[in-house]
Amino acid sequence: MGEQSSEYQRKAIDAAGISKAFAIYARPSDRLKRSVLSVAARLSSRRVAGMHLMNDSMLGQTFTALNDVSFSVARGETVGIIGRNGSGKSTLLQIVCGTLAPTTGSISVEGKVAALLELGSGFDVEFTGRENVYLNAQLYGLSRQQIDERYERIVEFAEIGEFIDQPVKTYSSGMFVRLAFAVIAHVDADILVIDEALAVGDAFFNQKCFRFLHEFRKQGTILFVSHDTSSIRKLCSKAVWLDHGKVVAVGDPDEVCSAYLDAYYGNSSGSQAGGEQTFALGPRRGSQYDMRRELINGSSLRNDMQVLPFDPHSQSFGSGDARIVDVVFLDSARRRLDWIVGGEAVTLQVSTICGEALTSPIVGFYLKNDRGQDLFGANTFKTFAERPVAVDENDLLRAEFSFFMPVLPVGDYTINVAIAEGTQYNHVQLHWIHDAVPIKVHASRVKHELVGVVMSKIEVAGV
Repeated sequence: MGEQSSEYQRKAIDAAGISKAFAIYARPSDRLKRSVLSVAARLSSRRVAGMHLMNDSMLGQTFTALNDVSFSVARGETVGIIGRNGSGKSTLLQIVCGTLAPTTGSISVEGKVAALLELGSGFDVEFTGRENVYLNAQLYGLSRQQIDERYERIVEFAEIGEFIDQPVKTYSSGMFVRLAFAVIAHVDADILVIDEALAVGDAFFNQKCFRFLHEFRKQGTILFVSHDTSSIRKLCSKAVWLDHGKVVAVGDPDEVCSAYLDAYYGNSSGSQAGGEQTFALGPRRGSQYDMRRELINGSSLRNDMQVLPFDPHSQSFGSGDARIVDVVFLDSARRRLDWIVGGEAVTLQVSTICGEALTSPIVGFYLKNDRGQDLFGANTFKTFAERPVAVDENDLLRAEFSFFMPVLPVGDYTINVAIAEGTQYNHVQLHWIHDAVPIKVHASRVKHELVGVVMSKIEVAGV
């Protein structure tokens, strides 16, 4: 056991003080001049006459894509890298894969690496899909016989049909990803490196890829870049946050992703400004043992959920121009619920105090499980897009979402809530609260699915 534990702790990737700088030029001609004079200087024992006449634009400026980046990935670990565009994520992955060399620092990679980097990388667009399968698999060290043995499985995984014999220049971006991922999934890699490429695939193929990744991480190592923090949370055991080429944080995916979102949408400590205020937010229920829908409560397959109180001090971020002050579940009689049965009709009420006048407020929520997976959610934008509900400064804004609570497996869940100003795709986050309402599911008939639904009727008959 000691040897196995030691083996697991061995580093698959170890980056120490990695920096990468690129020369940039004001004009393309300056790059050519620099190249010519650099060659001439190497051929001469002294500086080339006129070299000193070059101005700064000809010499080029330096752009530092990575600055003193250090991190490690243990064997069998799945590490996610997050950061805004231009933060150095792709540059770092190229250094890990060996297609770029660091300017300073060192990196060691132990094991065979298979990479899915920028779209179409490693493909010859004039070749057919079949030819590219053989070309790429050979680059990963497979023999012709090994490729022959795995070819049908690769094609089946890619699901591109007759296009496998067409030039890849005719492929859509999704077909590129399908074929590229199918190849790296069958080359016996020790380390998979994936750079946001799955974002262009369709939902069904993405699910297929994530199922493969969940299986692969049982014996392999994964380095995964994504802007989708929920994917980082559900897939990775560690997260690395890069910003402007520097490591901001390394650690638990949920904590790192929450801090990243906080910074991305405008830093807020989550503390409440000013004194505490109390608002009347609707009557509380009399007893958690109030009768529910007879059909659900009388069933031996009931799904019991304990709703814990709203936590206004949970981690949050936003501009602070509005503040979420209460989040509650209500039953059909508008009483607060601290116990819900799966399948029951409920209303989630989110109450917000607006610090300034708002013309287009958007209130939303989503429920996530203890692995950080977003199970479902909604917001008010589509409903009120044509006639937004405007509010004045210091107004109390309430949003309500009515639905049938799905049947959830036993475990811990949380409700995230947020209010923003603007449109669905162009808005400012005013207040976002992580884990605002914890939910504990104590009993459930659902064992393997993420969620279940209450069937209104199930019939079977011989005909």
